[in-house]
Amino acid sequence: MAAQTTAPAEAQHTNAHIDPAAQVADAGFVPVQTRSERPRSFDPDDFGAPTGREVNWKHTPVAQLTGMLQTATQNDGVTYEVESGAQFATASLAAGDTPRGEFFVPEDIVSAVAWQGSAEGMHVRIPRDEEVAEPVLVTITGQGADKRADAHIVIEALENSAATVVLRHRGSAQYAQNVEIIARPGSRLTVITVQRWEDDAVHAASHQARVDKDALLKHFVISFGGGIVRVNPNVELAGTGSEGRMYGLSYADAGQHLESQVYLHHKGAHTTGDVLYKGALQGESAHSVWIGDVLIGADATGTDSYEANRNLVLTEGARADSIPNLEIKTGDIQGAGHASATGRFDDEQLFYLQARGIDEEEARRLVVLGFLSDVVQRLGIPALEEELLAAIETELAAVTA
Repeated sequence: MAAQTTAPAEAQHTNAHIDPAAQVADAGFVPVQTRSERPRSFDPDDFGAPTGREVNWKHTPVAQLTGMLQTATQNDGVTYEVESGAQFATASLAAGDTPRGEFFVPEDIVSAVAWQGSAEGMHVRIPRDEEVAEPVLVTITGQGADKRADAHIVIEALENSAATVVLRHRGSAQYAQNVEIIARPGSRLTVITVQRWEDDAVHAASHQARVDKDALLKHFVISFGGGIVRVNPNVELAGTGSEGRMYGLSYADAGQHLESQVYLHHKGAHTTGDVLYKGALQGESAHSVWIGDVLIGADATGTDSYEANRNLVLTEGARADSIPNLEIKTGDIQGAGHASATGRFDDEQLFYLQARGIDEEEARRLVVLGFLSDVVQRLGIPALEEELLAAIETELAAVTA
């Protein structure tokens, strides 16, 4: 079914959808543009192979994803190790076992393939009223660039619990992954996915989360490695007073494609949303993609929401695509807005530092660290923060070498 486009409205509180891709020339129909209207299905055949013309695939190198369009025959592409918090990794979930599929429905063919190809799914479950001090750490290690794997992971925080779950990816594989996140009433859950793959890895992930009444979800996407990494988070603030904070950090090198299509749906009343993704790029054909969609539903009165994407291009030949979209279906909100900016070094910042005796190379390093550390410092895990800051230093050293 074709979707109707709406001209961008001047007023902030009208029903508006802002998407440059909505301008379709010489076409007899208008394709689905709004994230909420995209088809969903557990059957890969319902989607068909992407051509690269679809709105959700137009910025992705789809020709390099052909290996992800069929279920993995051996499903031996990755191994899993629960390095800490093993007591919270309960029995695996087959399709049809609750809570698998309680909220999650695939939005694209790769996600549907992952659903069909994962006969058993990992279940991380935080008990009711329990506050877990140390992060639950799951390390996912690729077994080779020619290996395929499909996965479905359920992360569930029961009522009034609190925990941090880290999914760490390394090695190399062709990995199709679904992550289903359920933050039940009053819970406080942080989910961090870290991609530090080898350069020949391909990772396409769909994260879908529901946040219930008075619950808080912090969701981080940290992508520093991999040939193609496409992590698309979808968060629904379903309950009254629920809160979603979505943060991202990427550092793309030559030949890397790092992508996130972010969707935040304000469904319940008096919900709060904050989206901030930052990225740095260096090297020929380094490419990052960020598409941010925020939907404030008709019943989401009292919403307070903001999304922003900032990119710093460090060398010639790198490209960042950044598209913020906002759709508002109620006028009774506290506020909503979005912003996007992509550029090179701020000459005024460099001049300020150099005027105080700091050489140009060190000044550039300080500017980049200051730009990216804003997201790093929100993680709340000192060891991981130190690791990522060290990784940024290593990347910067490659620019000046």
